[in-house]
Amino acid sequence: MTVAILTGIFTGAALLLLMPVTVFLAQVVAARGKATAEETGASAGSLAVLMPAHDEAAGISSAIGALLPQLRKNDRLIVIADNCSDDTAAVARASGAEVTVRVDPVLRGKGYALDHGIRHLSAAPPDAVVIVDADCVVAADALELLRHACLSRHRPVQALYLMRAQPGASLRQRMAAFAWRVRNEVRPSGWHRLGLPCQLMGTGMAFPWPLIATASLASGSIVEDMQLGIDLAVAGAPPTFCPLALVTSTFPESSEGTLAQRTRWEHGHLGMIAAHGLPLLWRGIVRHRLDLIAMALDLCVPPLASLVLMLAAVAVAAALLATLGGGLTPLVMAIAALAITVLATGLAWRQVGRSIVSLPELLSAPVYAFAKIPIYVRLFTARQRQWIRTRRDGDR
Repeated sequence: MTVAILTGIFTGAALLLLMPVTVFLAQVVAARGKATAEETGASAGSLAVLMPAHDEAAGISSAIGALLPQLRKNDRLIVIADNCSDDTAAVARASGAEVTVRVDPVLRGKGYALDHGIRHLSAAPPDAVVIVDADCVVAADALELLRHACLSRHRPVQALYLMRAQPGASLRQRMAAFAWRVRNEVRPSGWHRLGLPCQLMGTGMAFPWPLIATASLASGSIVEDMQLGIDLAVAGAPPTFCPLALVTSTFPESSEGTLAQRTRWEHGHLGMIAAHGLPLLWRGIVRHRLDLIAMALDLCVPPLASLVLMLAAVAVAAALLATLGGGLTPLVMAIAALAITVLATGLAWRQVGRSIVSLPELLSAPVYAFAKIPIYVRLFTARQRQWIRTRRDGDR
């Protein structure tokens, strides 16, 4: 392969990476400032909360306890005890939730559990459905914010979902918490301020009943939330962000649980980019739909660590190519993309990261990124395709 051909290949790679880093910077800049107050009101309409749970007996009572005071008279909280080997169902009933049990050792995964829950509700459907994971705590008034936004906009609504590091957590876990806030708070807030939709994040999601009742949920996908959001957007109901409705959970302390979570999220996201990124962008362009274009551009921003690694790889390859007589164009473009990424990350850190990691710790981010190389290697050698429950700290 000639130097000229290699120069063309790496110029194309650098150009391709410039798109997500520019989107990243645009979202961070647009998100600056505090969230504005959401339009509120006492929306008429009943609500059902679906809580899929697989072996969550150790912690589900906290999740239920945070939800029950927020329910109105005609609202319901249904726990779907899915293929449980512990006493999740009994603990959920004792905590005040309605429980439906699902047992199917073949069809496993959150999507199947949610499909079961929707069919359970179909005999007496509510006006809206909120999905909350069993390891999450819903902040006070968040349900009311989601109810109002969902029923007034007639669209899916995504709450602000944050995962927090444990007190005294390691730098690696705190870096993960910062990256999570960038992905789940800063970036969707930026798009929201521009009037653009967001991705669904798996928990804290609200849907008008007619939308969720006809949605395709029954799958073992590891990114069923992202797929659902794209499907609904294509059908004309793109999800919208509700930054004041807060849902939180905590990163597991165990390295096994943390690795399982990161592998599932990153393999799933990168797989979605490959399968749906460019087709969704093209569909938005052809249909003249800015919402689909915005969702596609957002989807194509990879996880921060993988983005840094890809940019570093292209920059190093372009530098080696330049020493062999290749053009400087790919190297200049790769360096520009890296500079944009550093700028966007720094701005995001000023917004949400200073209480999580210090500036000297932030400067070690490349080390954190390189430590995740084995996760990306497994994307090609042992890609995770099926849902696997994250090991909790209370598990034996």
